[in-house]
Amino acid sequence: MSYSTRQIGAANSLEYKVFIEQDGKPVSPFHDIPLYANKEKTILNMIVEVPRWTNAKLEISKEEKLNPIIQDTKKGKLRFVRNCFPHHGYIHNYGAFPQTWEDPNQTHPETKAKGDNDPLDVCEIGEQVATVGQIKQVKVLGIMALLDEGETDWKIIVIDVNDPLAAKLNDIEDVETHLPGLLRATNEWFRIYKIPDGKPENQFAFSGECKNKKYANEIIAETNEAWNRLIKGTSADSKGIELTNTTLSTSATFSEDAGVPQAAPLPAAPIDKSVDKWFFISGAH
Repeated sequence: MSYSTRQIGAANSLEYKVFIEQDGKPVSPFHDIPLYANKEKTILNMIVEVPRWTNAKLEISKEEKLNPIIQDTKKGKLRFVRNCFPHHGYIHNYGAFPQTWEDPNQTHPETKAKGDNDPLDVCEIGEQVATVGQIKQVKVLGIMALLDEGETDWKIIVIDVNDPLAAKLNDIEDVETHLPGLLRATNEWFRIYKIPDGKPENQFAFSGECKNKKYANEIIAETNEAWNRLIKGTSADSKGIELTNTTLSTSATFSEDAGVPQAAPLPAAPIDKSVDKWFFISGAH
């Protein structure tokens, strides 16, 4: 399948939207893109929301029709993550797995916390800097469990199957062997990145330990099941998620034409200089 993007408005503005197209037809990155890219379920599709080294907090919209990627806001202002020394912006290509849902109606038996009502978060650790809305084929290496304001917020560690290192990385211990320090830096970044905004440091389940590929695949399967309940309308509560799709013809929310506007890209708007500031956090490393 050939995926492309349809941009409306300027990056770094409230009007910015990036829709995903499949062969020129708008699709939902949440519902229409298959989770697995092969029959063996060893390669998965990842939607890139935030390219590495950038600061804009971009995410798949749960409330808008066909779930475009938009910039998150707080009190009407665009959100950017701060640079926490020695990191700059997001330290991985950051995104989500389609057709997954962290069900807030369910409490996970090991983390003792409910799901965060989002698709599964994915950190891609390959060397290429991705683009907003890119669909990458990745393999799963492991998983961390962030506890974000009392909710389970899984972070799946993956690598692009086309990365030069992909053949050597097959489980979580291979990451430390070939990319020493990366998992420690990942843990640190998630722990401290909200501190400059006046929030406490984030906590982790499992003492911050990264679980292996087998554990990660179990969580992916569970959240895919939760998404299946969501799209079929059998979930306890869909939490206001927009379920319109253009490929799942047996679902009640299927639509031949979801009425997405034509592409109208504009050059990126300037970012406030304060986004470039570096924050030095005591005890960070």
